[in-house]
Amino acid sequence: MPESVDYLIVGSGLTGGTLARLLSDVGREVLVLDRRKHLGGNVYDEVHSSGIRFHTYGPHLFRTNSKGIWEFVNRFAEFYEYIHQVSTLVDGRYETWPITTDTLLRIAGEQWEPGFLGSPSNFEEASLRMMPRIVYEKFVRGYTIKQWGVDPKTLAAQLAKRFDVREEGDRRFSRHRFQGLPRKGYANLIANLLSGISVRTGVDYLQCRSQFHVRKMLIYTGPIDEYYNSELGKLYYRGQHRESQYLPNINQIQPDSVINYPGLEDGNLVRQIEWKLMMPKSEQLTITGTLLTTERPVYPNSPDEYEYPFPDQRNADLYAAYRKRADAEDGLIVCGRLGEYRYYDMDHAIGRALVLAKRKLGLVVSYLDSAAEIEY
Repeated sequence: MPESVDYLIVGSGLTGGTLARLLSDVGREVLVLDRRKHLGGNVYDEVHSSGIRFHTYGPHLFRTNSKGIWEFVNRFAEFYEYIHQVSTLVDGRYETWPITTDTLLRIAGEQWEPGFLGSPSNFEEASLRMMPRIVYEKFVRGYTIKQWGVDPKTLAAQLAKRFDVREEGDRRFSRHRFQGLPRKGYANLIANLLSGISVRTGVDYLQCRSQFHVRKMLIYTGPIDEYYNSELGKLYYRGQHRESQYLPNINQIQPDSVINYPGLEDGNLVRQIEWKLMMPKSEQLTITGTLLTTERPVYPNSPDEYEYPFPDQRNADLYAAYRKRADAEDGLIVCGRLGEYRYYDMDHAIGRALVLAKRKLGLVVSYLDSAAEIEY
């Protein structure tokens, strides 16, 4: 006989975890399932034997302009301030990323002009609206080819909104009002977020749907195409192949925690992370050696490796077809990065969950300020 539950949430990442918490806080019966052996989805982190904390699925930076979202995450973890900075290796020199105006002037001259004028129809044109072609070629084109495995002209113009050109001296990767990392890590944050809620890991809901009877709402945060057995076709994703190396006799090797490698001469290497530099300064001083992780983009075979929805028209159209089916089903909410086929930053994932809790579940959400509700 199927197990009955009022609210079944598939996925324990930020979207699923936030919805589970909000429902549990008002006394609703909730069960969370996750196919992985750990909680938290891709925000999971671990501690190396050296004492260096690293993010298992690549660096996750928490930043938000929403006071409500910031208060929400601080309910489950103590954060320390961390202002992320990134360098990119161009022509043998570490340059600031995002690009700054002084870099444009040095490389392209004082009379530089944008490489494209008009309304951009693809990623390359949108990028060239911000910079001259010589800068685009050095900083953006090669990185994009490696990251997505296709010609940048085939990617959506909206993808270029993830970066801009900064004023001279602005080294902040993000200009959000609140920025930080959880002192005890994201795994601890997720554990606190789901504390007191029924959770089962190592359970693939799609392989055992008949074992559960949902009385009120199924909240599914996995790949939307997989939910429908890919009947309309498979959505494309990109992931990263990661390799880590501990250097016991070197305390620091990079100028910043993340170095981008946009040159095609570097093969498919897109970036290298030095995790120690993301830790509080006081903790860095107590650790010997350093831990590096390289990232090389791949087309993943398993949903457990899905990280980036593919930003082109073919996949946008296919997602729209699946979304139409999901929206027509009563008692179902398909959400999250994989469910909505959208690249959500961490605060976006939480903000979206807060909005869904209010609009779809009828909850009163005190953490949802007006700015977050408009954006998500």
